[in-house]
Amino acid sequence: MSLILEEITENTLEFQDITSFRILAGIENENLNYVSKILKLEIHSRGCEIKINGNKSNVEKASELLKEFYEIIKKGYHPKQKDFESGLNILENNQHNLEEIFLDTVCLTTDRKTIAPKSINQKLYIDSIRKNDLVFGIGPAGTGKTYLAVAMAVSYLNLKKVKRIILTRPAVEAGEKLGFLPGDLNEKVDPYLRPLFDALNEMIDPERIARLIDRSIIEIAPLAFMRGRTLKNCFAILDEAQNATETQIKMFLTRIGENSKLVVNGDPTQIDLPNKKMSGLERSKKILSHLSEIAVIDFDHSDVVRHPLVSKIVKAYNNNDQS
Repeated sequence: MSLILEEITENTLEFQDITSFRILAGIENENLNYVSKILKLEIHSRGCEIKINGNKSNVEKASELLKEFYEIIKKGYHPKQKDFESGLNILENNQHNLEEIFLDTVCLTTDRKTIAPKSINQKLYIDSIRKNDLVFGIGPAGTGKTYLAVAMAVSYLNLKKVKRIILTRPAVEAGEKLGFLPGDLNEKVDPYLRPLFDALNEMIDPERIARLIDRSIIEIAPLAFMRGRTLKNCFAILDEAQNATETQIKMFLTRIGENSKLVVNGDPTQIDLPNKKMSGLERSKKILSHLSEIAVIDFDHSDVVRHPLVSKIVKAYNNNDQS
């Protein structure tokens, strides 16, 4: 029996711009330590120099990762720790460099932070929205489906590519029924629409949102309110579409009018329809995915942009479902 020995190597990286280098390394080298942990390497820095020791393949990965992040940092990007793991996944795919993804700014938040994709699927998603009139975003919670769709809608409104934004979702969730909730209609539907408001509030000043809602430039309403309408010159997002029946999704999709974009998002693993009703999301995807004007983007645990634990939870449940 022969033993396969790992080839151990060392590589030294030198950087010229000390400000960019400090951002790359992170406070007390937290970014370098994170890369060291996920690739099982020894990484040490001194001045503007980094030495990487360990398995040859992983040393090469870390070297490429750090060099590419250094280049986009020089162009103004400030990476979060989770970005380094996302960046590694991107480079391992060999289809994109980090600049193509992390610097593809969709819009700015109210505190002037950039909103951009963090994974290959997120990049495919926003590119598909740009190219297609109808896009399905399907996958687990935390993958950025709603957030990026709202960001794209705000961008289109700011650039005057559309005249209105419509945000909607079915008023069915976690076994609750509207009739049993206290308050008038607005108070009843608010909990269901709050996630859309939360995303919107990061991108538009609350006072401006109120004005835009008063002028019907932004409309946030339950899916049932879409019946009988034609959606012209607007960017419409149907969120939590797994909780819509096939009839409801068909109703929404056939509302599309001139110069409009529709985005339909959902997670087939979180269906809350009562009486074991069948979700229309997967059925609609199957029926419509062959149409050239429609794009379907499937997200997975690697696209999760919330707390790192969320990605592990999603992956664990998926593995359990497949076993």
